[in-house]
Amino acid sequence: MALDEALLEAMPRLQTPVLRFYGWTENAASFGYFQKFSEIERAALLRPLVRRPTGGGLVPHDLDWTYSLAFPTTHEWYSVSAIESYRRVHDWLRMAFAELKVTTELAPCCRKSEPGKCFVGHEKFDLLWHGKKIAGAAQRRSKLGLLIQGSVQPPPGSLKRGDWEMAMRLAGAKMFGAEWVDWSPDEGLARRVAELAAQKYSLRSYNEKR
Repeated sequence: MALDEALLEAMPRLQTPVLRFYGWTENAASFGYFQKFSEIERAALLRPLVRRPTGGGLVPHDLDWTYSLAFPTTHEWYSVSAIESYRRVHDWLRMAFAELKVTTELAPCCRKSEPGKCFVGHEKFDLLWHGKKIAGAAQRRSKLGLLIQGSVQPPPGSLKRGDWEMAMRLAGAKMFGAEWVDWSPDEGLARRVAELAAQKYSLRSYNEKR
């Protein structure tokens, strides 16, 4: 969470989109910036609980594949509506799964869900596999840029995360003309990540502030 927020803050300086794949060192659950901790605490089975810098609902992180995208304000993705950027990122995921010979579709509309739970039911443009939601995302758009945080609950089978990450890069190149280069945080960004982790995301006072 700290690195994703630091990436958003760094967009005016970096001036280039960043796609980040990441995992979890232990089972956990994240929840949207505006959600009430007391409600999340009752609803979530996994611990620890961490508040995301983006919106959205409760997301379990035990078997999922997580990623984030950050765009500067000068990028075309920043200028589109929230619903359009949501559609785009899940169409990207759909194409990536197609590269792996897995058929998915974008939800044409909604199915009732439990309040606050991201993967129960679905919203328009969520990614579906056999009618079940397997991918959702949350966004934060500010004067610094656009941050998208996404979670994929992979379909049962023999899919490997590394193959999915490669398929995401391939689909991104085909759909958007992306030219991928390896990237890692510079010293200044790494310092900011450590600061946010220590002074914000690891603190109960932040995670339980609402």
